[in-house]
This record gives sequence, structure tokens and C-alpha cells, in this order.
Amino acid sequence: MGTKRKSTRGPYLLHLEVLRDRIAEPERYPFNLPAIRALSVLPFHPQVTFLLGENGAGKSTLLEAIAVASGLNAEGGSVNFTFATRASHSPLGECIRLAKALSRPRDSYFLRAETFYNVATEIERLDQGPEGEGGPPIIDGYGGRSLHEQSHGESFFALFKNRFRDNGLYLLDEPEAALSPTRQVEFLVLMHDSIGRGCQFVIATHSPIILAYPEARIHLLDRQGIRDVAYTDTEHYQVTRRFLSNPKRSLETLLGAEPEVDSDA
Repeated sequence: MGTKRKSTRGPYLLHLEVLRDRIAEPERYPFNLPAIRALSVLPFHPQVTFLLGENGAGKSTLLEAIAVASGLNAEGGSVNFTFATRASHSPLGECIRLAKALSRPRDSYFLRAETFYNVATEIERLDQGPEGEGGPPIIDGYGGRSLHEQSHGESFFALFKNRFRDNGLYLLDEPEAALSPTRQVEFLVLMHDSIGRGCQFVIATHSPIILAYPEARIHLLDRQGIRDVAYTDTEHYQVTRRFLSNPKRSLETLLGAEPEVDSDA
């Protein structure tokens, strides 16, 4: 990935603090999730922080809360996006406080994989407004081509290639959702370049490729609560490594097939 350039600014987020006195119903979702229940203070890495966990552990909910507390739209986009297709975000965002550095990001963005279609639609709606209002078309900041006229993966990559600006704060929920393995590797290169330009990332992911980014901080959310883990200690790395080291044997074990007998044995 080349030599890492020294960040000119940042970090922007230092840590997250849960304000327990604001939680009216601690036994209701999402406050009843083990990881959220155990959470008090969550430190952020100055460059890349990963939120990791099984489906339903609360990582996307936590990232959404960070986005809301940062003034971003719960469905995604920059601070200028205020649309709401369906108000379904959790109250966690009103129950946390973000400790921020003196240096503020020049840009911020929240990618939520499951609602990026809604962001693309909102961009088209805004760009179809009266001419002369609001400056150049918003889609120019995404490469100039309608996101709806691209594949899901292409639209994601248009965001990554064009929308990561210098000295930005970027919150990404499952950025790998529409990316091939090759594109995930290319995403790492783009992220690394952005970090060299003073950006900070907080990412919820399942991708063992993206998780491999060096020196990142990995917070694991599970039934025991929330804790830091090393990359090679994550289930994502270990399961992938075991499977790829011997796919045939792994499938025989998983599917209950009898292993073939070597006739020369």
C-alpha cells in the first residue's frame, strides 16, 4: 500500500461515552444488547476504528448512533442530507456523548449500505430542483454519473473514489456489502490514501480483507460485552483462514459428505 503519509490533521473523534441517566428504558432495544449494556467509554483510533460482531450484536446500531451524534442523517449522506424515508433509527444516538478533538473535520459522511439507494434517490431529487440554486449538481461530487445508472458495487466505489475529501470523518457501515474481493482491496488503498490526507474512519464490517488494515483498533461486540481484539484473533480471520487452507475438507465437514479414500493408500 506504499508509504503512509503523515496525517495533517485529526483525529476528530477521541472517544464515546454512554450517558446512562438519559436511558429511560434500559431493558428495551438497543440498550438490552449485551455489548451496549456493558458499554461505558469507547475509544477511537486516530485513523481507523473497526466495529466487529455477529449479526444482531449491535455494531450497525452503534455506528448509526455515532453518526446521529455527529449531526449526520441516520439514513446516510453528509450533514446537508436531512431526508427521512422511514424514521427507524434507535434512541441510542441521544444517549451518547462524543469527545472531540479541537481540530474539526472539513467534511463528514455516513455510508449505510442498506439505505444507500435512498441517498442516491435524494441526490437526484435535489439535483432536479430549480436551476441556479445550491451551486453545481450534487452528483458531481460522486463522479458526475447517476448512482442509479451504475451497479450497486460501482455506485459504492463512485462514493469511495470521489467523496473522500481531505481532513474528513467517515463512518461506514458494511462498505464491503457490494464489493468484490478485488474492489475490497482497492478500497483499502483508497482509505489508506485518505488517511494520509488527514481522514479518520469508523467502520462496521464483516470483511476479513478490510479488517486487515494495519494498526487499526478492532472493537468486538458479542454476548460477553465489548472488548478489543487483535486481527488474527477475530473469528472472521480464523474461519476464513481455515476454510481457504483446505476448502474440500471444510465442505466435507460442513455438509456431512464422506471424504474420498485414496485408492493408493
